[in-house]
Amino acid sequence: MTADWEPDVDDIKAMRAEAGGADLRAFMRQQIASGKARRTPPAKPKPAPPPGHRPGAWPKGTSPPGPPPEWSWPAALWDQAVRHYRNTKHLPDRPCDCGNCPDNEPEETP
Repeated sequence: MTADWEPDVDDIKAMRAEAGGADLRAFMRQQIASGKARRTPPAKPKPAPPPGHRPGAWPKGTSPPGPPPEWSWPAALWDQAVRHYRNTKHLPDRPCDCGNCPDNEPEETP
């Protein structure tokens, strides 16, 4: 039997009478299976477009900001800060001679 064939009323009566209705059940199951085979699968939803901003990336046509303001400090201040750090880390028992520590200023003698 093909899926395109439509039985007459007499054919259905004959199928119902033969084999206790087993032929009619087999025919109906075959009709259901061919109908399912012709059915087109539902369309998959289109994926969402990417957001306008990708995390971690600068938007198109822009650039990251310039260097932080502390990078523009004079070299003498950087040197002083490094010297103070070295003194406090490596020579903790000696007075700091970085020139910026208030504890190490020479005391005035009266």
